[in-house]
Amino acid sequence: MRIRRTLPIFLLVVLIAAAVVLAVQLRKHAPPEPARLLPGADAFVYVDLSWVRRVNSGKELPAVSHDPEYERFIRETGFQFERDLDEAAFAIHYPHSWPGGGTGGDATEPRFSEVLKGEFHSERLTNYLRQIAQSVENYESVEIFTIRVEGRLLRVAVLTADSVAASNHDDPAVIRGMIDRSKRLASPFGGPALLRQFYKHVQFASLAWAVARIDPSAPSAPMNNLFSAPTTLVISGSFLNPLHLNLRKDAVHLRAEAFSDNPDQARTLVDKVNVFIAMAHSAETSAGMHGTDPDVKALFESIAAKQDGDRAILNAAVPFGFLRKMMAGSEPELAEPEAASPQPPQKSK
Repeated sequence: MRIRRTLPIFLLVVLIAAAVVLAVQLRKHAPPEPARLLPGADAFVYVDLSWVRRVNSGKELPAVSHDPEYERFIRETGFQFERDLDEAAFAIHYPHSWPGGGTGGDATEPRFSEVLKGEFHSERLTNYLRQIAQSVENYESVEIFTIRVEGRLLRVAVLTADSVAASNHDDPAVIRGMIDRSKRLASPFGGPALLRQFYKHVQFASLAWAVARIDPSAPSAPMNNLFSAPTTLVISGSFLNPLHLNLRKDAVHLRAEAFSDNPDQARTLVDKVNVFIAMAHSAETSAGMHGTDPDVKALFESIAAKQDGDRAILNAAVPFGFLRKMMAGSEPELAEPEAASPQPPQKSK
């Protein structure tokens, strides 16, 4: 009788434990919530600035230029980006007229949507937006403020006490969709289609990552000299890299994966990257530019590229010291150390 009573309890405990493990695993492979709120787009960028501050020993990010308008924003909202912003997720919409099409509609230049998460003073921010907005729309009990910025219409909505959405896409349905998603229960299966397909290739615990559709024939395509055909690029930087335990621990592990249509394209891309690495090392050796900065030397020595089927993969370790110098605004030392001054000859006794 005791076994009959304890068996259902044991099964219930096992089922609950399995559900918790499944939820944790799904959450681990799901994009962060700000990214899941974004609309469908052609490229995505995310950064966790709280991790960046940890690399910088808890200090604030370098101050940005405070023009009069930004000073007014800080004064009236109490929000300072380099101090109070914790997470930022961006969606990039290519114009529909670009090769392969895009999600930017009839725009002639890329459009952007974003979700910012941080320590906002929502009431003060709302009052500020109401002052500068050309119009205000109430959608599902959320105010959408339309502001003209550099000839474009920027729509802004305060989603929650700690998150704000914005978009300069011409279609107002874009920001309305972001509001709709913010009101639903967060789901690990949610998010834009491109992220649902490729986010699993982002390193675990990444402080920054990007997923982008690259077409070298598009105007101003990034790195179009590297890519010979349309490619999906996934770049991420993480403190943890279980696949490369031999890399140094005091570094951010950078990983870039390019997903090509076939192995030949991947092999061509790896060959180009390896040629670039070899040329950089050759130029450094021939010029005698060994440098005085150990972090720069460690960064270049850690770069490695390889092919895995139709993927080209690059790994590197960016030392914390290098990141601190970049965030502090000081450039790492790249010049060759000056030769020691010759010593005067010793007089013979």
